Amino acid sequence: MAWLLFVLGVAVHQWRFWQAGRLDADVMALLPADEQAPEVALATRALADGASRQIVVMLGAPQWAQAQGAARAWREAMAQQQAPLSEVHWGAGETGLAESLAFYRPWRDRLLTPAQREQLQATPLPQLAQAALAALYQPAAQARLSEWVADPLGLAPAWWSARAGDTRARPRDGELWLAGDGVEWVVLRYDIAGSAFSLDGRAVYGEALQAAETAARAALPGVKTLRAGVPLHAEAAAVQASREINTIGWGSLAAVLLLVWLAFRSPRPIVLVGLSLLIGCAAALSITAWVFGQVHLITLVFGASLVGVAEDYGIHYFASRQGQPWAEPRSLMRQLLPGLLLALVTSVLAYLAMGAAPFPGLRQMAVFSSAGLVAAMLTVVCWFPWLDRGTVGSSRFAVSVAGSLQRWPRLTASGRAWAVYAVLAGLCAAGLLQLRPNDDVRQLQNSPPELLASQRQLSSLLGVASPAQFYLVRGAGDEELLQREEALKARLDVLVREGRLAGYSAVSDWVPSAARQRADAQLTARVESEVLARVNAALGETLARPVFAAGPLSVQRWLQHPASAGARLLWLGEIHGAQTSVVMLRGLQDAALLPVLAAAAEGLEGVRWVDKPAEVSSLLGRYRVSMSWLLLLGHAVVLAALLWRFGRAAWRAWLPTALASVGALAVLGAAGQPLQLFTVLALLLLLGVGSDYGIFLLEHEGDGSAWLAVALGAGSTWLAFGLLGLSSTPALRAFGLTLLFGLALVAVLAPMLRPAGAVDATS
Repeated sequence: MAWLLFVLGVAVHQWRFWQAGRLDADVMALLPADEQAPEVALATRALADGASRQIVVMLGAPQWAQAQGAARAWREAMAQQQAPLSEVHWGAGETGLAESLAFYRPWRDRLLTPAQREQLQATPLPQLAQAALAALYQPAAQARLSEWVADPLGLAPAWWSARAGDTRARPRDGELWLAGDGVEWVVLRYDIAGSAFSLDGRAVYGEALQAAETAARAALPGVKTLRAGVPLHAEAAAVQASREINTIGWGSLAAVLLLVWLAFRSPRPIVLVGLSLLIGCAAALSITAWVFGQVHLITLVFGASLVGVAEDYGIHYFASRQGQPWAEPRSLMRQLLPGLLLALVTSVLAYLAMGAAPFPGLRQMAVFSSAGLVAAMLTVVCWFPWLDRGTVGSSRFAVSVAGSLQRWPRLTASGRAWAVYAVLAGLCAAGLLQLRPNDDVRQLQNSPPELLASQRQLSSLLGVASPAQFYLVRGAGDEELLQREEALKARLDVLVREGRLAGYSAVSDWVPSAARQRADAQLTARVESEVLARVNAALGETLARPVFAAGPLSVQRWLQHPASAGARLLWLGEIHGAQTSVVMLRGLQDAALLPVLAAAAEGLEGVRWVDKPAEVSSLLGRYRVSMSWLLLLGHAVVLAALLWRFGRAAWRAWLPTALASVGALAVLGAAGQPLQLFTVLALLLLLGVGSDYGIFLLEHEGDGSAWLAVALGAGSTWLAFGLLGLSSTPALRAFGLTLLFGLALVAVLAPMLRPAGAVDATS
């Protein structure tokens, strides 16, 4: 009754869960937080959130008029789509620029670029005065942003030009325009409604953009299109995950039910085994959602393979019922319970070992799989003896499989056998020597190659900064933080002058420190006063320099004005008692520059270089090593548990898994597959699942029905993880391939190591 109430609760939760749409596609949610520096995690999340609602599209043509025509056709098609996308119109940029100019005008005298500061300090005053006179006599030579007397040296235009370097796109004819690669580009930006990661597996954004692209191509057959944005990657992951869940889940379920039908030729085992799997998967999803709040799509893809493992308990029950038709179901269950519980414990421990690493994604997978196995097992134990009425007939397939145990060869210690073992050991050694580690975090991603290529080209054309690498700057207050940014920028300016870095973006670009503002205000006051005096002497005028703001521009005042909109994301505010900001880099294409950028932060207090992909990849590598030691410890613990249960015969249940683990690694090495964290995690699961086969064979020594259960379970599990090997996510594919090879070897080796004195009995 208690289990029935639990199942009813799960059913209610399932209905609510799928109504709420609490699936997560954010790859960042899979990664661990930096517990040593939580401000890094918060900064990374803030940068990711800032970009997670934007989609950028570029339409290119040889002529600007053609690109504009393609953009009009694109917009007309997008207006007919139902996707939750709204275009951010750039036409309001002129009003925004005027507001920004007016906002900064009181502090114009203290806004200098490094080049301007050097020019004012090094250029003789007569030369500066001559340049000012030339600009006065030729006012149309260049566009001026202020009256000549307010800016006689024309400092403001150069300062604003430097600020505009954050993107290469510029306003033109009401559009955002960019010329690059011999093409005239129109840049369109869209904001999405809602979260980029709350998806249901449908390509809503992709279909809308594809329809618009079709319309643009109809208007201009040769139009070039680029698209980028976190929502597109998240949607692609959701669509692919939905496809893989169906392939793996339904494929595994079909295989399980087919094997059950072939073995028992009765609808009752099919219904009951299917019921245990349904309850197991539903309970796994509900418990995972309860523990973590959301369920990641990759967890569901991984969890779809649970079908191939959770059916073992039901199949073992019906195989025993078939082999002992005279036994009463409840007494038979009591007889089977010790072996089933030991098999469950080893499998659950193997799954939970995955959660030892501080990766939210791995912990979700561990909880999902462990909960699913326990729920499936409890369904078999609590309900099968009461729901299973009648007998379980035999079948030709079941008799053939059960009888194959008699014909299965045993490992021997003859001279010829040792020669074969030596050859196999040599082949394994050759494969292991080719195994190379690869801990790249990109193995957790599965974005389509064409989308990645489009993203790279678009980012290169626009010159936008990447949120993957940045500097985190912290200070006790706003002033200290800005001064530390300026110290960092002085080092980065060297790389910019050398052409190794396109530029950077920092809050202090827009709001210099108070100390810098005072120094620059004094410099411009001295130089401009001298220049105006010389101009007055030459012209016989009495032009007076205007009065500027008495106090410095503050960060808080800047944040409250729309002029900060473009760079507001860089200011993170107070985090753990310190003001925090980020300095982002533009044009970072050369990976060889990363060590140089890391060195630029050395010796600067409050400045930290953050290379998130490198940090997570390093963390993956460290946990690959630590989980490898845990794997060895797991083998020792399992062997100890088997010794407690089976005594000196325990090695027969343990050795097949140990040999299969080595063999699987050798095959992966020979196939050119890398060694990664998910490979080790798969070996942990192999330890738990593979040991079950030896346990069942020792619990029911020489029993053909036990071998039937092992063979059916191994076949369905092998197929489930084999399908996981087809995943487009490299990490999941590595997991599936490792188990594909490992489980096959265990299934072959387990009966070969059964006791020599056992008398095999068919069902």
